[in-house]
Amino acid sequence: MNEAETEYAWLFATEFRPVARTVYLIVHDRGRAEDITQDAFVELLRRWHRISRYDRPGAWVRRIAIRMAIRDAGRERRRSAAEGEAPPPATTEPADIDLLRAVGSLPPMQRAAVVLYYFEDRPVAELADILSCADATVRVHLSRGRRRLADLLSEELEAVDDAP
Repeated sequence: MNEAETEYAWLFATEFRPVARTVYLIVHDRGRAEDITQDAFVELLRRWHRISRYDRPGAWVRRIAIRMAIRDAGRERRRSAAEGEAPPPATTEPADIDLLRAVGSLPPMQRAAVVLYYFEDRPVAELADILSCADATVRVHLSRGRRRLADLLSEELEAVDDAP
């Protein structure tokens, strides 16, 4: 194995699980999340000669996977609406099922923003970069997502000092 292959293998081994987790939180389907993550890593491999020179190639693959997940979530939502079906259950993992279902019902950009900010603990500036939008747009997605989650979970929205 040459140096480039070794670096890619190390990045894959290090980043696949965290990226797949983030994608899962957006699409709420483990199989689709792994497929999307694999597709993002295939794109990384195809461009490895260029992307490997970046300071953070892991950030590049994460951004691509998240964009793919947002597109997939939008397609799934449109398909479900067109077929008149209820959305699939959010998860079978021991977690706050109501919260995961509520997050799963958000529009894809709000869902991605909420997942990255609250589940992945990423700053607004990084979300803006990943989602290819302005910081203010990220704040709007987070604000609307929080309001919608509060409505869905029948909770009062508390003013948070560190809110974006």
